[in-house]
Amino acid sequence: MADLNPQQRAAMRHVDGPLLVLAGAGSGKTRVITCKIAHLIEDHALSPRYITAVTFTNKAAREMRERVGRILSRGQGRGLSISTFHTLGLNILKREHRRLGFKASFSILDAADSAHLIRELIGKSRLALDPDAARWQISDWKNDLIYPQQAVEQAADDRAMACAQLYAQYQRSLKAYNAFDFDDLILQPVRLFQTDEEAREHWQGRIRHLLVDEYQDTNGAQYELVRQLVGRLGHFTAVGDDDQSIYTWRGARPENLARLKEDYPRLKVIKLEQNYRSSGCILKCANTLIG
Repeated sequence: MADLNPQQRAAMRHVDGPLLVLAGAGSGKTRVITCKIAHLIEDHALSPRYITAVTFTNKAAREMRERVGRILSRGQGRGLSISTFHTLGLNILKREHRRLGFKASFSILDAADSAHLIRELIGKSRLALDPDAARWQISDWKNDLIYPQQAVEQAADDRAMACAQLYAQYQRSLKAYNAFDFDDLILQPVRLFQTDEEAREHWQGRIRHLLVDEYQDTNGAQYELVRQLVGRLGHFTAVGDDDQSIYTWRGARPENLARLKEDYPRLKVIKLEQNYRSSGCILKCANTLIG
């Protein structure tokens, strides 16, 4: 950790409140996260089981675990949670399914299972809907934290109403099958924390520092999950690049970076401006194109 630059070191050491690290590719943002995890464990004596880091791909989570493992002594990180958002959501559901009215044997529908169920429901109800378009619309609603009744109330035309009714049927079917779909892995924990204070406080006590990589790729549901988990104390570190979002097609909202400043007045912002991958000429051209 001795080779961190001043901005990286400041980000690593800020542990008493919300922190946003603005960092482009090649600026060492993942190193900041891994060093901060080690800093919390070694210098602040925070048990690894109270630390959670999330990112967007299994590959990124695996690489982060490997990097942390190279910094900490053997066994020092036992209990540390580094995963994708959806794996975190699944872990919450495994522990809290009864509060949501589901059995322990619940299943997770993959994209093919979800598409099959939607086609089946459209066929039975004779709704004039394209199955693929309806599936994406339902996914968009879930990513924006819009529940079936809200979708019905907001329907602006017959097609939107038909899709909202399908959404309600789809959720009822999932419950009957004791199943969640992929989007429910975020939506259902959020719903739980919004309605169950005991569950929310338990998880806020369990996750005492949350680190989120690629924050610009969060959608509305993921943003709210973070907000519910960190509570009013806001012990979290969000790392993002306000010039880059690769999941807008999946509902990502880059404006979530700006929302942090509104929701957390104590938010500290640190910019990592030194690039370790690209030459000055390449960076100048890239910034010109972005700007």
